[in-house]
Amino acid sequence: MSIESKLEERGFTLPDAPKPVAAYVSAVTSRGHVIVSGQLPMQNGELMSTGKVPTQVSIENAQNAARQCVLNGLAALKAELDGDLTRLLRVVRIGVFVQSSDDFYGQPQVANGASELLNDILGESGRHVRAAVGVNALPLNAPVEVEFIFEVE
Repeated sequence: MSIESKLEERGFTLPDAPKPVAAYVSAVTSRGHVIVSGQLPMQNGELMSTGKVPTQVSIENAQNAARQCVLNGLAALKAELDGDLTRLLRVVRIGVFVQSSDDFYGQPQVANGASELLNDILGESGRHVRAAVGVNALPLNAPVEVEFIFEVE
């Protein structure tokens, strides 16, 4: 079953690849890997939510935002691979940045939103290493941003 079919089965749709919001490219292919720039939780051209976790954005909403970042990351990967996601071999690493209130230490809990979706749709090839980091601000006041390294054929 294709990645997109698995996503649809779970109620998700792969969006069009998001356009960069500054002076960078969305993805670069290098030596069998695609590195995807940090993805914000954009849905239909707008952020799903804004603010710090958990004071302005609940942990549950931040996990949903992290899932949207995965969808956007897969869309950027698909665009980089000329539409052929069958070339994806595995997720190598994700970096999850959580805009956090000063006393919040649950960044791994937020990052699980992204990790669990990747594991669910990709199985063993979705298992990855990761960093879950708290930051004081993110672009456009996003609650979460996720970057990716994928291994491809």
